[in-house]
Amino acid sequence: MAQKNAVQTAEVAVIGGGPAGLTAAIALASAGVETVLVGKPPAKPDNRTTALLAGSVTALETLGAWPRCLPYAAPLRVMRIIDDTGRLLRAPEVKFAANEIGLEAFGYNIENRHLAAALEARSGELPALRRIEDEALSLAIGADAATVRLKGGGELSAPLVVAADGRHSLCRAAAGIETDERSYPQSALALTFAHTRSHGDISTEFHTPTGPFTLVPLPGLRSSLVWVLDPQEAEEIAALDDAALSAEIERRSHSILGKVEVEPGRGVFPLTVATARTFGQNRVALVGEAAHTLPPIGAQGLNLGLRDAAMIGELVAQARRDGDAARVLARYHELRRQDVGLRTLAVDLLNRSLLSEFLPVQGARGFGLYLMDRIGPLRRAVMREGLAPAAAQPRLMRGEAL
Repeated sequence: MAQKNAVQTAEVAVIGGGPAGLTAAIALASAGVETVLVGKPPAKPDNRTTALLAGSVTALETLGAWPRCLPYAAPLRVMRIIDDTGRLLRAPEVKFAANEIGLEAFGYNIENRHLAAALEARSGELPALRRIEDEALSLAIGADAATVRLKGGGELSAPLVVAADGRHSLCRAAAGIETDERSYPQSALALTFAHTRSHGDISTEFHTPTGPFTLVPLPGLRSSLVWVLDPQEAEEIAALDDAALSAEIERRSHSILGKVEVEPGRGVFPLTVATARTFGQNRVALVGEAAHTLPPIGAQGLNLGLRDAAMIGELVAQARRDGDAARVLARYHELRRQDVGLRTLAVDLLNRSLLSEFLPVQGARGFGLYLMDRIGPLRRAVMREGLAPAAAQPRLMRGEAL
């Protein structure tokens, strides 16, 4: 362990120990890049889950972390959308099956605590990766390096900082990067629950007037729920006792999973969307929620963050081989801008269409789902684009080592 007042150095400093930061650090270290990860384990367990899409699973497999995830992950073989708005213009039920596009599953759903544990374990196996369990107090950007001052004393200096320090990123502010953001009149209630009927590896998304009510499989007779509501209603429902909340979830899900019993741990999260105006400048590359936040709709949030991590790892490894680091940040922004922009737009349009009382908007949403239900090539195109962007796909997501 280095002395508190020592100045440590690295080729890359990764700030933030969540899944995106851990993945970025593992990707860099797997390519032989001397990496230091600064971050403390979370103060309390994260009871949320993440639906990892196929590309993210491939990346974790390539990085050697997936075998530790698999026992705790449930495959998502079918995704079903049900219009439960009760409005005059309603969409037909639509099912998307992974085998239509030659996949065994669209991805896997896993509790964040198990994902984090798998990444932590893998990070400890890489000689090129060091861990500092501390917090960053400040970031000073110089001509040749950026220097992180640590809360516990001492400093860390590196030519490149990967900022994975969340939506209130200290590193983003230090780099002078602004964000465009707005809030929705919604909150998401997230929890896990047990049930008596099999989910059949089917993720079911009920579209309601306040937003999606999404049931996502977990191993065994368990599922996770993300329920988008009016903020006041979300707080009221979250305050129910276990029996009352279980009964309400069973009612809202039309008992498709049988009797419901909620598990300990529930959280309410305001819905916002934010995007950094650039994903890299002044020796700082933004990944995960430091770069973008999205509502929990369509399983895009962390999957985008993992693509960020894979891409910055790829670009740094390539620049290291070529001896040319000058364009890494500009190239990173170019390659991530389209993917993030298109995903943000799609999630925003879907969410707004659910909230709109304007009949033409409701009709357009219903007609779009009708076309996907009826036209196979369109449905398959939508599935492929949802899983893997037409924009540049990182090598790790294709199963290629860095």
